[in-house]
Amino acid sequence: MKKSLKILSLVLAAVLCLLLTGCQQQEAKPAATATEAPKAENEAASFAGQTLNVYNWGEYIDMNVIYNFEKEYGVKVNYDRYSSNEEMYTKLATGASYDILIPSDYMIERLIREKQLQKIDKSVVTNLNLLYEGVTNLDFDPDNTWSVPYLWQNVGIVYDTTKIAREKMEEKGFSIFLDPEYDGHAYMYDSERDAFMVAFKALGYSANTENEEEITAAFNWLREMDKAIHPSYVTDEVIDAMASGKKWLALVYSGDAAFVLSENENMGFCAPKEGTNICVDAMVIPANAKNPALANVFINYILAYENSLMISEEVGYASSNAQVLAELSGEGGSYNGNEAYLPRTGYEKDEFFHDNETLKKKLAELWIKVKLHE
Repeated sequence: MKKSLKILSLVLAAVLCLLLTGCQQQEAKPAATATEAPKAENEAASFAGQTLNVYNWGEYIDMNVIYNFEKEYGVKVNYDRYSSNEEMYTKLATGASYDILIPSDYMIERLIREKQLQKIDKSVVTNLNLLYEGVTNLDFDPDNTWSVPYLWQNVGIVYDTTKIAREKMEEKGFSIFLDPEYDGHAYMYDSERDAFMVAFKALGYSANTENEEEITAAFNWLREMDKAIHPSYVTDEVIDAMASGKKWLALVYSGDAAFVLSENENMGFCAPKEGTNICVDAMVIPANAKNPALANVFINYILAYENSLMISEEVGYASSNAQVLAELSGEGGSYNGNEAYLPRTGYEKDEFFHDNETLKKKLAELWIKVKLHE
């Protein structure tokens, strides 16, 4: 999917914030003013010697948070990694048991529908009031009954500001991938859902459309893109490549884009005015979890300011903790001036992906044809 397997320690360079609607970043505002609930004195002792099994994206946490949790509660955390929601789902389907999963919104939607999750124990997870308002009231789980936001992002374009003017980037949006001026100078992320999202949005359609004519039009748009700019189809290698300035523009997830911008002062980021995909990865407890009690404690621990700060600062994806988000993106913060760190919110053309296996399969078949130049 989207998580970099090569996130390095971040050294940020300030860049100018975009002012136009299509690429404008939002000020982080808390959903509520709150303080973290204190831990009961005997809570840690009650879990001593227990084990927590966590399954998360690769390189998507500061491992010091895991070590600190183990030390504080006297527990052992088995921490496994996956590279896609589908890989995680397949392993879960084999009967594998984990106490914590951190899938994306559309996969959580599926897991809820299939009754594969346990409810969050809100008497334990008392830090929900620390969440940023942009990741609350989500349509797949509006009351956080089944899931708790972890990190979030949107999809946008990283571009070399010495080669492409900001004004042109903002005007063109996703259609810039059709401009033959950039032939041989572009990366397209090798994901059927993301690539078709670009085409759907460029054509004015929903990213979740099932309309056959719209799907065909998007397929033809992508074939035109392939012929016009002959993009390199990549996944995580796009991060270091753009940080090194190897090409002029690329479709990139905002968390990875934040790293690129921190490494190369010539790079800018735009969430196009046509709208884009917003994604929230959230912590959930599988129905077959062996230690749900400790899982709820872990979720609450992750939401706490200090731990959320460590995670977001390390991996570059936007925190779900309102205070952390405001601090990192604000004056003096590690991501102050970084156009990619704080995703756009409240924009009516932005969408979450919804679970649709039939659509995903169809797009996958068409995407292969695009890359084979058929």
